[in-house]
Formats: sequence, C-alpha cells, structure tokens
Amino acid sequence: MITDTEIKTKGYQVLAKHLGNVEAERFIALIQREPFDYTNWRQDMDEDLSLEEISQKAMAYRNKITESGKGGCLARPPHTT
Repeated sequence: MITDTEIKTKGYQVLAKHLGNVEAERFIALIQREPFDYTNWRQDMDEDLSLEEISQKAMAYRNKITESGKGGCLARPPHTT
C-alpha cells in the first residue's frame, strides 16, 4: 500500500500530464471549493473516458446539483468565452 503523499503526488502527475499544470490546479481548486459527492458521481462514470471527458462530466454534475439547490450556490458566475 502506498502512502497518502504518494497518492497525492501520483494523482497530480496524472492530472498535469493530461490537463497541463494550470488546468490541473484549476481542477483541484474546483473539487475543493464546490460541494461534491464523488461516490454518486463515480457510479455514473464510464470507464473508457479520457481525463478531459471525466473532468467535463464532473463539472457538469457539480453544476446540476448546484442548480437544483442540493449543493449550495456558486461563488461566482460560470465562465463564458
């Protein structure tokens, strides 16, 4: 069994490899800032998705529960391009 520190390090390396350092930090900030039920979200996740697709599904799920009133409110309006 590996230590918590090793898990965090390897997890960040995977995120950074697939998203880049800035987007990996952003993903971590989103997860820490927003109420998020990983177990419920994970049950609906497909195994063959890319990290980008997983990230997008997580953000969509967060938005869904936030809008339904189950997860509180957003601290800022959604990002628009």
